[in-house]
Amino acid sequence: MSQFTPEPTDNTSIATIRTLAADVVGKANSGHPGAPMGMAPVSHVLFTRFFNANPKNSKWFNRDRFVLSNGHACALQYILLHLLGYKLSMDDLKAFRQLDSLTPGHPEAHHTDGIEVTTGPLGQGFANGVGLAMAQAHMGAVYNRPRFNLINNYTYVFTGDGCLMEGVASEAASLAGHLQLGNLIVIYDDNHISIDGDTAVAFTENVEQRFLSYGWQVLHVDDGDHDLAAINGAIAAARAEKNKPTIICLKTTIGYGSKQQGTHGVHGSPLKPDDIQSLKSKFGFPPDQKFYVPQETYDTYQAAALRGAKLESQWNSLLAEYAKAYPKEHAELTRRISGKLPEGWEKTLPVYTPTDPAQASRKLSELVLTAITPTLPDLMGGSADLTGSNLTKVKGTVDFQPPNTGLGNYAGTYVRYGVREHGMGAIANGLHAYGGIVPFVATFLNFVSYAAGAVRLSALSKHQVIWVATHDSIGLGEDGPTHQPIETGTHLRAIPNLDFWRPADGNETSAAYLVALKSTETPSVLSLSRQNLPNLEGSTIERAARGGYVLYEVANEDMTIVSSGSEVPIALEAASLLKKEGVNVRLVSLPCWSVFDKQDEQYRLSVLRSGAPILSLEALTTTGWQKYSHEQYGLPAWGASGPYLKVYEKFGITGPNIAAVSKKVIAFYKQKGGQVVSPLIKAL
Repeated sequence: MSQFTPEPTDNTSIATIRTLAADVVGKANSGHPGAPMGMAPVSHVLFTRFFNANPKNSKWFNRDRFVLSNGHACALQYILLHLLGYKLSMDDLKAFRQLDSLTPGHPEAHHTDGIEVTTGPLGQGFANGVGLAMAQAHMGAVYNRPRFNLINNYTYVFTGDGCLMEGVASEAASLAGHLQLGNLIVIYDDNHISIDGDTAVAFTENVEQRFLSYGWQVLHVDDGDHDLAAINGAIAAARAEKNKPTIICLKTTIGYGSKQQGTHGVHGSPLKPDDIQSLKSKFGFPPDQKFYVPQETYDTYQAAALRGAKLESQWNSLLAEYAKAYPKEHAELTRRISGKLPEGWEKTLPVYTPTDPAQASRKLSELVLTAITPTLPDLMGGSADLTGSNLTKVKGTVDFQPPNTGLGNYAGTYVRYGVREHGMGAIANGLHAYGGIVPFVATFLNFVSYAAGAVRLSALSKHQVIWVATHDSIGLGEDGPTHQPIETGTHLRAIPNLDFWRPADGNETSAAYLVALKSTETPSVLSLSRQNLPNLEGSTIERAARGGYVLYEVANEDMTIVSSGSEVPIALEAASLLKKEGVNVRLVSLPCWSVFDKQDEQYRLSVLRSGAPILSLEALTTTGWQKYSHEQYGLPAWGASGPYLKVYEKFGITGPNIAAVSKKVIAFYKQKGGQVVSPLIKAL
């Protein structure tokens, strides 16, 4: 593969990509033609000479992974998918950026055949690529055997100046260098153009020195517009380096062939009609014929596709032989590839009674991980330098580290992410996208905000990433308002397809893990306490797994208190005090709004029923609780530094004060008169 042999169809194929990019963006009158035109040569060399995949089965497990981190250049990816024979027709290309098309404005996983990860927010794809490469290294270390090199694919990432400016890429690149990921090859489109113009206005660092300091191999191609042999040689050299990730600095001309080539004018705007005609004439294509693809281009890419199909067939034969030699490993590997968890794993979840000692829910989380990890080899997790606080390292597990460091090996399942929350979240998306792995990551809840871009893409892309987010309220105490996540829960609860869990005790913590591990297309954030929480009478895994339930029931109640997490015991104390005064208060625990919202209406209305006012209680901002309560009690602003019980007292989140607040609410609604209807009953 390292020796470059020119083919008569090379120039025609590259010209096809360039002219199609102009037509695709031109018809939509929206998009980014420049990068696709500039990266046409490297794309052609990569996909016709090196890339191993079968377009007829885009989920073949040992396929090479491709990530377009500069996702605005997606016209390029769609064109390549079409030429290779994925499920993307010429009509799909013509529908670029149109409503409900298979060619949206940025690549979307689970939407377009052949797209591995959703990209567009710059830098995310770069970090996803690191996760994909880590996943290959791990799965290969676990399942490969002598004569059975089953899992050995490469991950290729296209990236641009914008991606390299984003901090998430820096975080991920730093970790990738430490991990010595020789299976990761990044091709940097060094065209010196961003939206604001020449990168000289803002991005003048020495990229080579930066990546050398990370521990990467850095290669250069000085003429990415024409020098196919140099491109070929650089990719071959990158593949040959087994102990370092590689970045190929590829100098290209953005919008090559256009009248505006080399300027930011061709970055994010369609070419004018006369420019497109001129471009086609320059390459010897019919100037008036749109979406023109010579048959020789189709034939060239069909040959690449057939090579990939043959490779998959050979791999399937090897897998069948592996089954005979290693039946246990084969059964586990194929189960993991299928996305199914082992039968009966749920039985390992800890179950609690009220007589069990009070413990912090972060400790309860550790107990869950300790219980389920031996049964779930699929779990691969780590912390952003907070292992001792997040309690995520299960005794006996091995660190995921390069074997030559003496710190662990690639078969290890515990990742030391360092203080890199954003990179960690985006890498976890890549781990999940690879397949066979359920990633969990950990930090303080407040610092999940650092990773907001990655969390959002987890939800959008249906990545099952589990966040262990400890120190989740003013209950962390002395660290004060810089660390107390007053508003973070509101943000996370607002993200579609994300389950934010705030368990109140041991059974609810087990329930959170149960639902998170069964939710194969939904990320979860487990909001966990630093302070000890009692195990509650009436809580069970089954009840909590519905997202909300009646913890303490009374008939003819004067009021219901609905709460979550560490405030549920406080609400229970308030109810007990009121009972002594003859005031009947029922208590609802609502650990996960989004899961509760999926329950049938009859159940939801039985939990938050009409007839009496409902007061919410949480040591966070009250935003959002209006959906589930008539009145809300929480934090009006930032928290405070001090011993946590004193901080709770300062903000009135104590049993006696909540009892007093409850009496005010009850009196108000009695004086107001009329029927009190459940807040769940709405017109829309």
